[in-house]
Amino acid sequence: MTTTLAADPWPAPTASGPLDAVVEVPGSKSLTNRHLLLAALADSPTELIRPLHSRDSALMIAALRELGAVIDAAADPGDLLVTPRPLRGGGHIDAGLAGTVMRFVPPVAALADGEVRIDGDERARERPMAPVVDALRTLGADIKAATMSDGAAALPLTVHGTGRLAGGRVNVDASASSQFVSALLLAAPRFEQGIDVRHVGSALPSLPHIAMTAAVLRDRGVSVEELTGDGEPADGAPSRWRVRPGPVSGGRIVVEPDLSNAGPFLAAALAAGGRVRVPRWPATTTQAGAQLRQLLARMGAAVDLSGDTLTVTGPADGAIHGIDADLHEAGELTPTIAALCALAHSPSRLRGIAHLRGHETDRLAAITTELTRLGGQARETEDGLEIHPAALHGGTVDSYADHRMATFGAVLGLRVPGVAVRDVGTTAKTLPDFPGMWSAMLAQRRGAR
Repeated sequence: MTTTLAADPWPAPTASGPLDAVVEVPGSKSLTNRHLLLAALADSPTELIRPLHSRDSALMIAALRELGAVIDAAADPGDLLVTPRPLRGGGHIDAGLAGTVMRFVPPVAALADGEVRIDGDERARERPMAPVVDALRTLGADIKAATMSDGAAALPLTVHGTGRLAGGRVNVDASASSQFVSALLLAAPRFEQGIDVRHVGSALPSLPHIAMTAAVLRDRGVSVEELTGDGEPADGAPSRWRVRPGPVSGGRIVVEPDLSNAGPFLAAALAAGGRVRVPRWPATTTQAGAQLRQLLARMGAAVDLSGDTLTVTGPADGAIHGIDADLHEAGELTPTIAALCALAHSPSRLRGIAHLRGHETDRLAAITTELTRLGGQARETEDGLEIHPAALHGGTVDSYADHRMATFGAVLGLRVPGVAVRDVGTTAKTLPDFPGMWSAMLAQRRGAR
């Protein structure tokens, strides 16, 4: 696992007293990038209200512009107006380290009228791409890809678009990432036959993200069926999805706050004490971050949703409870929950998250390494982590160019003096100014004027 080489680690602030903070969380990265992509495929302009402005969304915007879409600032600051245009080839797309760009864009590039090259950061070339590349080839796309040591497809890719793709039935092993299914579903309305995609691997992680994809498609007037492997309507977890070809509508879309990005701020109520409130929390949502309400309550917090404001209040005695939790559907919350587990008074086990080994970094190895560096007791299991109480001390936490590892270090620093985070700027992937937001939250202390 390659470590980050950035100098001047950020001193993670230690809380000086209980919080009484309100934190405005920017728009959801997952929703923003899905809506941006569908806007580029739509039959009329789309206005996006309160989208996320971060590295990942900027990469998606740049990719869609390269493919021909016109994306401008809307009338209100921060909002975007997306005007679709015929998809064009001839461009070079930088995916950075954004999974939504490297996985979601190739199916759209296959609909362009010429060659499109897609590459990304060094770590991006190590992330799995084979399922979406193999599926597109099965559906008729011409794609040239680099290969990893096991022979599987990887970035960089060259997609030879012909302006059309037949679509149809395809099997996909999406056990490494639900994004492989979402990538195919999002472009499918423009395939001549739509798509009928079946997951054929082991347990499918992060199903809420596929439910999110289905929901945003339906919001745009697209027909989506969630089925069992035999093609029956799925009462429980689906393993097959069918999208019919047809138009994608434009219109006005309001983007929800990113609930997973709210995680470190809400966790601060337990680590520092006091309460943290997040406005505009949706009553119903497909975001996996919604599970924070139950998880933080199990760890000792009082959690209340009144109107559209979620309030998390830390336990009066400061005692954080360990937890045994299956995070298979909300793996992105693991670094935040793991940080709280390291501060807890009882052991924890986090399960169902083996797929995190293939994220921005190997998150299971990274969490174990960094907790051990600070005096913690953590070990990897086959599908997760075990974390035991230990006296932590200061030290430098490596972010591994992973935004959630950087916020993991910040949560630990609230209670452990002397923690610093190397390359905290990587948080710009999904939060435009995390250090500033963190400092502003800590300035809102109980009793402060």
